[in-house]
Order: sequence, then structure tokens, then C-alpha cells
Amino acid sequence: MTNRHPSILGRGAAGNPHNRFERLEYVQDDDTVPGSLSSSETCAPESLFFKDPSRSIVAFNQSPDIGFDASVNPYRGCEHGCIYCYARPTHEYLGFSLGLDFETRIMVKEGAHLLLRKTLSSPRWQPQVVALSGVTDSYQPAERRLAIARRCLEVFLEFRNPVAVVTKSRLVVRDADLLAGLAQFDASAVFLSITTLDDRLSRLMEPRASLPRRRLEAIRKLRQGGVPVGVLVAPVIPGLTDHELPSIIQAAAEAGAGFAGYTTLRLPHGLSSLFEDWLVRHFPDAAHKVLNRLRAIRGGRLNDPRFHQRMRGEGPFADQIESLFTVACRNAGLLGNRPKLSTASFRQPDNTQLALFADRS
Repeated sequence: MTNRHPSILGRGAAGNPHNRFERLEYVQDDDTVPGSLSSSETCAPESLFFKDPSRSIVAFNQSPDIGFDASVNPYRGCEHGCIYCYARPTHEYLGFSLGLDFETRIMVKEGAHLLLRKTLSSPRWQPQVVALSGVTDSYQPAERRLAIARRCLEVFLEFRNPVAVVTKSRLVVRDADLLAGLAQFDASAVFLSITTLDDRLSRLMEPRASLPRRRLEAIRKLRQGGVPVGVLVAPVIPGLTDHELPSIIQAAAEAGAGFAGYTTLRLPHGLSSLFEDWLVRHFPDAAHKVLNRLRAIRGGRLNDPRFHQRMRGEGPFADQIESLFTVACRNAGLLGNRPKLSTASFRQPDNTQLALFADRS
């Protein structure tokens, strides 16, 4: 059990746990624990944005339990601040903490669209579905003014390369025109990720993401705009949100979702301690139940990194969640409706066209 820090309004984490790769750590000269905020610091820390020097933008994975091989992530770190986010430990590779640093120290890939156009125009590029995000949310708050994800979508449409978007933000509706354009070539799909329908719980778990009703509204708007859209119930938290599976699926279907998926909570590396701290602070009466359910589906641990098992878990409770999801999808008419994206319309504009786009960028 970690020491419990005071909650910070508008943030998921309450402190900065030690980076597992760093030999040294900052310890405040007071009675707080290492890396935590002092009791006098009641305001949410300010978000800082840094230029990311990446020379490539498309990342590839060989994970057999992920539905895509290629992804584009315009940002590293995420202001949404979801306490359960499996991407938090990736911030430690940058020398940051997976706690407050993850949600307040954001790396920005301003030239993402230029790198993407260069990649898609290469003769070595094999047309394939690309996930827009996959690690951190491409439609986090900074996207409203930076519009990096939108410029990437413009490139995807230019090449007619299929793209799948996963987000917790209603901001994705802003780009319905581009997503609808791609949909004409069976080249776009959007998943709105919904964890709970409870506004209060959502604000505690995912403090700067759109409220659940706003995400349902986004599903409705995208469907009306001709964009293939579905719901991703992610993550399902055993003992805390699993009972909401049927109601989330039904609400999403009524809003216009055409397909659905789910993943079960996974807590890699130091995320298990961070989540446990959050759980005990906000839901002390339910903490024991939730942690025991997690251990029950994770072979006695809070995390199981094995492929396939990490996404679903195993054992009676995991089977119960899967059955609940299957029945809910069947009742809502969403069972087996996974989108099928196509690369048949992919094209590479000639060099003259590319030069004109480069001049405008």
C-alpha cells in the first residue's frame, strides 16, 4: 500500500512516484513522502508543453492482442489524467514520473503531419490501417488549439489510407468532415471510449476527459455525419465499473454506435501502486473488493503482462465480464459488427502535389 496524498482538483494523480529508471529522486524537506505535493499546495499544477524531436511518426508493434500494427501518436503524456491509463509508465522513458508529470508535462509533435506525409509517400510504405493514438489520446485538450490530429487526418485523406481513432473526447466531432471523407473509401472508424456513465466517478477517474454524456453526444454527431462509430468500454474495472457494461453498451447503441469492444483494467509497472493509492483515497470501502477482484483475474497479482491475458484476464470473474459484454452486445444489436477498413483506395499523389502541400505546411 502506498502512502496516500491529498487529492488535487482537476488531476488524476496526487503526486509523482519515483521513476523506476532514475537512481536519484527529489525528496521535499517536510513531512510528505518523496515526490508528493506538500499540504500547502492545493492548486493543480500547471501543464507545460515541450517540442518532441521525433524524426518518425508511425510506430509499429508486434503485439498479437492489439488490432493494429501501426499507430500515430501526436502527443506523449496526456492532460486527460486518467488514473488507470496503461500509458503512464511510458513517460518514465523520458525521465518523467508516471504520476503528475504524465498529465502536466506533455511532449508535442508539431511536425507530425509532415512526417506522416513523408512516410505514406515512400515506396516502402505498405498501405495498412493506422491507429490515430494507441498510447495517449490524440484529442486531449491541447489539440483544440494545436490541431495536430486534424492535420494528420488531412494527410490520411489525401492518401486515402485507412485510420482508426480511439478517444475519450467530444473534440473528435470537429473532424467529422475529414473522417466522413475517409469513410467514403471504407477508410475510417472511430471508437469513443466510455468507462462509466456516472459523471462523478468519471471526474475522479478521468478528470479532464469529456463527460460520459458528451461522449455519447459525439457518437450521435459522428453517426449523423456519416462516420462509422462505435464504443470501447475501456477499461472495465472489476468491482467498480463492471456492473455498468450493459448500460454503457445500450446507451451507446441508442446514440448510434454500430460496434463495440472492451478491455479489462491492466496496471503495468508502477501504475498498480498509483491506482491503489487513488482507489483507497476515493473509495476506501470498495478498495479491498476491487483489488481482490483484480488479483482474481490476474493470477493473484495486480497485473499480468502476458499477451491476450492482459486484455481480458482469466478465471471466473473474467469469464463473467466477457459473458456480460456478449449478452449486452447481442441485446443491443452490436454483436459481431466490428468495422472492416479497406486499403483498396490508397493512392500516392505525384511529386508536384506533394511539393505544393509541403510549401503550404
